[in-house]
Amino acid sequence: MKIAMLTNNYRPFVGGVPVSVERQAGALRALGHEVTVFAPDYGEEKGETEDPGDALEAQEEHVIRCGCFKRRMKNGMVYPKVAARQVREAFERESFDCVHVHQPVFMGNTALWLKRRYQVPVVYTWHTKYQDYLHYFPLFRREEQAGPIRRLLIRAGRDLILPAYMRWFTGKCDLVLAPSEGMKRQILETGVRTPVEVLPTGLGEEFFETDERRAEKIREKYLQGRRYLFCTVSRLEREKNIPFLLEGMRRLKEEDMEPFRLLVIGKGTQRASLEELARKMGLEDEVTFTGNIPNQELKHYLAASDLFLFASRSETQGIVIQEALACGCPVVAVRATGVEDAVEDGRNGYLAPEDVDAWCLKVWKALEGPAVKEMRARARASVRGCRSVLLAMRAERMYEGCLEKRRKEAAGCADRYAYEHGEESSPVSFPHLFKST
Repeated sequence: MKIAMLTNNYRPFVGGVPVSVERQAGALRALGHEVTVFAPDYGEEKGETEDPGDALEAQEEHVIRCGCFKRRMKNGMVYPKVAARQVREAFERESFDCVHVHQPVFMGNTALWLKRRYQVPVVYTWHTKYQDYLHYFPLFRREEQAGPIRRLLIRAGRDLILPAYMRWFTGKCDLVLAPSEGMKRQILETGVRTPVEVLPTGLGEEFFETDERRAEKIREKYLQGRRYLFCTVSRLEREKNIPFLLEGMRRLKEEDMEPFRLLVIGKGTQRASLEELARKMGLEDEVTFTGNIPNQELKHYLAASDLFLFASRSETQGIVIQEALACGCPVVAVRATGVEDAVEDGRNGYLAPEDVDAWCLKVWKALEGPAVKEMRARARASVRGCRSVLLAMRAERMYEGCLEKRRKEAAGCADRYAYEHGEESSPVSFPHLFKST
């Protein structure tokens, strides 16, 4: 099968969607499919990559970079051009069986254009709770400071226009994929009528193969005589709720928990303000901002940690949570959609409401409960079914289902044409049959 994957963000941009696209494309190629990723061209920017040079070049062989507008969002995301020249030329050269798009605008609009022009099925993965990311657009910033009319426009955009657009967009797709069961329920509640299936982002085998010696060196480097090592992995942006984690660390320190250190892994526009907040809270010795860690190293940091701490309420799956569990690191997280699907309260970690006292109690329980070792083993076992190759096989069946449905629709069109024109069989070409409906 020849599959075109369209995404608004990809490496060097660091985030959950680029990780998902890259892993799924790689796993499908391992099954023998041809997958081409259509991603933004970031110009001369190299960014922080996760792979060494040779591996990166191999990945780029399957990537076509597409034109973007010069303006960027505050967090570094770009605005790809709809039906960019690079997309048009690729589809004129080659015949793709399926389009898999990962956003509903920009590349999403391109996907619908490709469906109309080339009669290919479109599969869409609903990765993001878009209402939690509207603050990246100028109109929706600082709602609390807006006047009455602007506040009304903001609320109308969030509560009426966005849901209506998503219903329209998904109605044009052949299949909608949700990263978790919780997200599937939310999608269906919006009134989406297109079939919705669950397909999480898979885990590479490397996350199940940690190096104990490397993990121990990381513990020695950061603990320096302390008892506990915690970590969190996140873009340092408003929607990730990092201030809640810092408040939790301050509360644990005030309650005389044995000495600990939290590693905040990731980068973002909020880093400087978060570092200043940590200083004001008196957490200079307890919290370390590491910046990004290459993916091949991240697993060792997760394996080295006693707990993975998480406070985001904007997740649809929580890829980093599953990575932590695969490394045997129990999770303490704020209860939210996506997170609930990965964390089994009391078995591979703990869930708590967005309340600092309740959350801190769960941290204490995870560290000093009677079954700490068993919890680490259960963490690994809980994500065995999330291996990339297994999920790629599921995606393969879903693509084939979309193709079979369109073949049946084409056959139905042919039968109707023959009946209406008094012919035994239709002389109309396969693409023309779709255009006639």
